[in-house]
Amino acid sequence: MASVLGTSSSAILASRFLSSPSSKTSSPSFSFNPGQGNVNRLYGGTGIQVKKGRSQFHVAVTNVATEINSVEQDGKLKAKNSQRPVYPFAAIVGQDEMKLCLLLNVIDPKIGGVMIMGDRGTGKSTTVRSLVDLLPEIKVVSGDPYNSDPEDPESMGVEVRESVLKGDQLSVVLTKINMVDLPLGATEDRVCGTIDIEKALTEGVKAFEPGLLAKANRGILYVDEVNLLDDHLVDVLLDSAASGWNTVEREGISISHPARFILIGSGNPEEGELRPQLLDRFGMHAQVGTVRDAELRVKIVEERSRFDKNPNEFRESYEAEQEKLQQQITAARSTLSSVQIDHELKVKISKVCSELNVDGLRGDIVTNRAAKALAALKGRDKVSTEDIATVIPNCLRHRLRKDPLESIDSGLLVIEKFYEVFN
Repeated sequence: MASVLGTSSSAILASRFLSSPSSKTSSPSFSFNPGQGNVNRLYGGTGIQVKKGRSQFHVAVTNVATEINSVEQDGKLKAKNSQRPVYPFAAIVGQDEMKLCLLLNVIDPKIGGVMIMGDRGTGKSTTVRSLVDLLPEIKVVSGDPYNSDPEDPESMGVEVRESVLKGDQLSVVLTKINMVDLPLGATEDRVCGTIDIEKALTEGVKAFEPGLLAKANRGILYVDEVNLLDDHLVDVLLDSAASGWNTVEREGISISHPARFILIGSGNPEEGELRPQLLDRFGMHAQVGTVRDAELRVKIVEERSRFDKNPNEFRESYEAEQEKLQQQITAARSTLSSVQIDHELKVKISKVCSELNVDGLRGDIVTNRAAKALAALKGRDKVSTEDIATVIPNCLRHRLRKDPLESIDSGLLVIEKFYEVFN
């Protein structure tokens, strides 16, 4: 059974603290076996607007959502049955730090996503894509392209919100949280969505085709090699991640829709660093390295060979563990709101952030949320010092100001400061 703290350098130091008698807790330990014009925000329910220009006319089209026809729905069902098998999350050997960060973000999406950086061939993309099987079900409005939440106005598309205001009965279905891959070569129109200007002006029909940001609403947006993403797409992601809304401006027409998603990025630091603005948007940062233990490497190779030989049989062998982990996530999501953290611990977390000169308050907020999510995952209703020790390196590591003369890993600096404040 692999420990939650994993085998990273930060975790080794953390174990030193956790082994002291004063930090022992009676809670069960969690383990498992190996995310040109004015912009009109849609808070007031505005739809699509054609603004008055030189010509003397004004057209307003309020229906902006694209209908999902029956052919598309049938295609989704067929794709689900015929899609290639995904490597089971429970079968991934090692990389516990990365796996824990992903699980905590599924439990509490408001943590803000995960940035996974590490060597080539360490299973970053495989781990993220294997998360699909563990994603819990959520309530969505049937046929809505934005996965609108029938109970939360801030996560509703225009048409759904108007239906609610009219008192219409919504058709609600349960569906898995969606994971959307953002390819590096994607165009801005594919990401944000496109507007058929001619149709909007001449026919007054639904002229907006939602993009990947609409599909990712209330789900997960995964960007592989995020450090190689074009700057203009990075700006789009920054705006959407900050506001929770995507706004498309074309020829005087403005369309907005909800775009609240868990942003998960992965990359190799050797291929380029990430812009500081984008790095700070990620709630947690996980570092992965190549496994050095020969026996463990052999086990990884053998497990991968088994999967390549017979994927379905391999997945069946891990079905019980997958279901158990899925139940843990579901239970943690339902109890998360009741988890409490002592005021004294909150003060100490903020003191760590302050003494490390962490800019802003995101570090404080994310550390509190991640510690609560971990306590919920362990089945407890109160955050312990152990929970904070586990998550604080991942929450603050990427927020420290870089010193080119500093040779110590930033995660170790966080843990050392943690000892000073909490001891």
